[in-house]
Amino acid sequence: MRLRTSLVTASAALLVLSLTACGQEARGGSRYRPEAGKGGTIGLAMPTKSSERWIADGRNMAEQFRRAGYRTDLQYGDDKVENQVAQIENMIAKGDRLLVIAAINGSALTEVLQRAHDAGIHVISYDRLILGTPYVDYYASFDNEKVGRLQGQYILDRLKLGKPDRDADEHYNIELFAGSPNDNNTKYFWSGAMKVLGPYFDSGQLVVRSKQTKMNQATTQDWNGGIAQKRMDDLISKSYGDQKVDAVLSPYDGMSIGIISALKSAGYHAGDLPVVTGQDAELASVKSIIRGEQTQTVFKDTRKLAAEAVSMGDAVLHGRKPKVNNTTDYANGKKTVPSFLLKPVSVDRSNTRLLVDEGYFTAGQLK
Repeated sequence: MRLRTSLVTASAALLVLSLTACGQEARGGSRYRPEAGKGGTIGLAMPTKSSERWIADGRNMAEQFRRAGYRTDLQYGDDKVENQVAQIENMIAKGDRLLVIAAINGSALTEVLQRAHDAGIHVISYDRLILGTPYVDYYASFDNEKVGRLQGQYILDRLKLGKPDRDADEHYNIELFAGSPNDNNTKYFWSGAMKVLGPYFDSGQLVVRSKQTKMNQATTQDWNGGIAQKRMDDLISKSYGDQKVDAVLSPYDGMSIGIISALKSAGYHAGDLPVVTGQDAELASVKSIIRGEQTQTVFKDTRKLAAEAVSMGDAVLHGRKPKVNNTTDYANGKKTVPSFLLKPVSVDRSNTRLLVDEGYFTAGQLK
């Protein structure tokens, strides 16, 4: 009897310990920080779920880091700086070994990244360069000035400006949109586009009837499509009358959809919509291109960008130098951040099949 009682007691104790361990893993598994070189948790701080693109970025990185043997803590800041700062602070407190951050406001993370540095946590700036701090180890993005150049050049090509048979006295009306003022990429997109379009403003072949030709007049807070739609409504009603809009420089698909809605409300339809550019090859915009509404987008394969961020992070955590291809152009006010830049690709109705061939969408999704 004494032996049976001892066995029962021991079994009960083992069961309690087992349940306790399971409970700790369920509640706090992401807090476990193994020894260096044996995995650990990666904090992924993304800006918003309101964009299809950022959902894909977070998903792709989380999946690829897990394949590489790491846990992930994926958080979205809902376009609120205070949310993102709190999320990063929590990642630091939990002992995440690496932070990959797509900043909502690139200038608002100085203090929290000081804390990350003090805790020995490395930081990769993802797609949007983090400003005003030396505590950014690497930057992974696309060639953002090239994005603007592709958008500007597409407008010129569609309007046949610069072609030998084009009448130099002929002019076209264009309106200009820029990205969010708190996103460092905005200036790169704008600069690239203006380098291409600028000579045609000077010659008078491109005319901005609203006279809103400065970047600070064209920015769109948080890249918001509703804000872009309202501004396009205002531009049409105040500056166009019986004149026609021939082109709209839009830096992002979500804004492009709003701009097209404003144009449709003003009486434009698929047959006579102006040239409207975009960026990110979001599904709604690709379908719009196929329907003959939005004209162009810039495809940035976020799976490849995620792979570069994972490769960078894994190298840093194992004491290796990550692969970079730009060490001169991305100064954040405190340091020039070593960067790896991927090449963007222009997509219009003629080559949307590329997105299927690359496995980014299925043929059924584009129907």
